[in-house]
Amino acid sequence: MKYPGAELDNFDKATIWRKYIFFQIKNYIRGNVLEVGAGIGSFTNNYKNLPDNITLSEIDQDNLSFIKKRFDKTNFNFTSELTKNINDKFDTIMYLNVLEHIEKDKKELEEAFNKLKTNGHLIILVPAHNKLYSKFDEAIGHFRRYDLDFFKKNKINNSKLVKLYYLDSAGYFLYYLNKIFFKEEVYPSQFKIFIWDKFFTPISYFLDKVLFYKFGKNILYIVKKLAS
Repeated sequence: MKYPGAELDNFDKATIWRKYIFFQIKNYIRGNVLEVGAGIGSFTNNYKNLPDNITLSEIDQDNLSFIKKRFDKTNFNFTSELTKNINDKFDTIMYLNVLEHIEKDKKELEEAFNKLKTNGHLIILVPAHNKLYSKFDEAIGHFRRYDLDFFKKNKINNSKLVKLYYLDSAGYFLYYLNKIFFKEEVYPSQFKIFIWDKFFTPISYFLDKVLFYKFGKNILYIVKKLAS
């Protein structure tokens, strides 16, 4: 399957944003890790030295070839298999800006949870607020954006909620203004991504805390698998 987007290279340069996400999730990345929809390995670079073992799953063959070369000096495992077909159990499974690309997202959550070991963590990062849905979302294959209620209403059995909140409050305003004034724009320019990453993301570091993580353009969701 071919990934429809053309933005991965530009967002690969959003280093401050990825460090912010890494800060939010690093304590839950351990043991045997599966990253679903690894893309070109942008997030992988931030956590690659934490766990004992990493499996990168990517269905786009060009992206898969790229990450094999990018991490050729590691002992990572690589696969194009869907989560349900991977014959292993994991301590951590991550979908970082991936679930929105999957049409049957509820079923995918269940299948991912089934692949977790007891006391393992499922980490989800998704875009928030359907009112922000734009031509950019459509172009890169987003079926939807999310709100907190989706995860509250679709609680997984034998799970304990660890984190569920919004991130990137400053980025929300930038994204909203961009949608209004550049409504025909499909892909944000490299310059806009630079401005968001270098100036707005640091603001979100502090503003998110002030707002108690109740507002932002992304949602972070982490659950722990309990013993049956």
